[in-house]
Amino acid sequence: MTGGAPGRPDPSSGGLGEGPADVGYAQLWRADPGAWSTAGVAWRGLAGPVRRRADALTARIGTLRPGWSGTASVAAQQRIGDLRTDLTDVLPALFEVDQVLAEFGARLGAAKARLGAEVARAESGGLLVDRAGAVRPDPARPVSRAGPAVVDARAGIRGALTLAGAADREAARRLAELTTATVTGWVSVPPAWRPGPGAGPAEVSRWWAGLSAAERRWLVGREPDRIGRLDGVPAAARDQANRLLLGDRREQLLVRRLALLRPLPAGPLEASRRVRLAGVEAALRGLNRLSERLAAPGLPRAYLLGLDPRGDGRAVVALGNPDRSAAVLTYVPGMTSDLADAPDELGRAARVLQRCAALGPGEEAAAVLWLDYDAPDFLTEAAGPRQAEDAGPALHRFQEGLRAAHEGSPARQTVLGHSYGSLVVGAAARDHGLSADALVFVGSPGVGVDHVTELRMRAGEVWSSTAPDDVIRLARPPDELARRALLAGTPLGPALAVLDPHAERLWFGADPSAPGFGGRRFPSAPHGHTGYWDPDNPALDGMARIVLGR
Repeated sequence: MTGGAPGRPDPSSGGLGEGPADVGYAQLWRADPGAWSTAGVAWRGLAGPVRRRADALTARIGTLRPGWSGTASVAAQQRIGDLRTDLTDVLPALFEVDQVLAEFGARLGAAKARLGAEVARAESGGLLVDRAGAVRPDPARPVSRAGPAVVDARAGIRGALTLAGAADREAARRLAELTTATVTGWVSVPPAWRPGPGAGPAEVSRWWAGLSAAERRWLVGREPDRIGRLDGVPAAARDQANRLLLGDRREQLLVRRLALLRPLPAGPLEASRRVRLAGVEAALRGLNRLSERLAAPGLPRAYLLGLDPRGDGRAVVALGNPDRSAAVLTYVPGMTSDLADAPDELGRAARVLQRCAALGPGEEAAAVLWLDYDAPDFLTEAAGPRQAEDAGPALHRFQEGLRAAHEGSPARQTVLGHSYGSLVVGAAARDHGLSADALVFVGSPGVGVDHVTELRMRAGEVWSSTAPDDVIRLARPPDELARRALLAGTPLGPALAVLDPHAERLWFGADPSAPGFGGRRFPSAPHGHTGYWDPDNPALDGMARIVLGR
């Protein structure tokens, strides 16, 4: 699959997964990973015409009902309904083809990046790599221990080619399964049993693994609302289900907007209506922008793991497939975050992922925006821990679901909280435990504990950074602010402030960036409260290195 254009495999690759040979050196060097992603987008784009045709059939049924009755009318309506079902059953398959090609493009890009890094390392070490991938010492640059260096370089290049070959064969297998399904049918009868409301992600994962491919497609197509939010179900299935629901979610917001458009007499109710209308319109703009990102070509592909337009709106979106990545970041944003902010918050996750790609060429990583809680809208709400504590069970379940659904060797899971989001992460770890290998706090007002041991994490894997000019440093309990004001008015104030046992306390407990907390710190330049993701801030590299485990 890697050679030539998408859909026209190069025979030298070993075919569509039919042979054991790895992808050739020259073939990988000239491969275009983005072309496969573009091909996937084209398949996904067919969903629009299919939906429009299905809607036209629904409208046709509506025109038949008023003026035609009897057995023939019932049969005609049934036949048209069956045709509509046949069309809509294809939609998840279109999304699945897109996923397969996007994931192949991502893995091919990782293999190509690894190949480039190995060749650059060999050449910087005084070796020559020819167009066929053969490695030999450079006569013009004699080096000591050339033999072992050549062996290492060959092994590195072979590893990149093996990764590409494995991706090629796997993508071919998955496409072959979809091709077979076009003959045997997309769906079957529904499964006889479904997990109950109290089922944990591990139980859900076992249930899903025991279903046939046709049963899974039935569930995605007929029960998308259940599958789209079920932790433990693979990201690919949740994405298919939630994309099926995307139009319905937008319709819900439009209905809310229409209900709020009618003005009320001047007074508190009218003021409240205007506030709610502004919120709905902001959510609609955010949903439209998020939909644009979901439809965008290029890598990494976005996976819609959850979307709820109620209230301020919630969204869970992954960049890259977390079930197939060796390193996964879950990012929890802070105060005022809602559906309208989701595209911008997703951009922060994307910047960490970009730095991961730059620091670890060839390493597969994914980043998830987890905005599945009611973030505080006002300082009066943010002054209390209730909303963070309410979010704990959902974040705990989500992380358990990532573990349960992951394929192959366990991924390195990192959970990052910013501002009030750091309290969400800390409270979840303290009260429920988090299935994570590392916790990261940036711009934190405190994480709900006084020492790192209360977070129930492995030693050395709790990190924090606070910019020197971050206003969050002023988020201190009232009694400490009064004490500091009192000390500032005395001649010995500065010396006493250093010795103050409460100097490391913030609003929600000990400062996680302070030495006494017991965690590890990474630096941030003076970029304020929201600048941790700025390109020139060392904090961005710090976050990426933690995600990669470096």
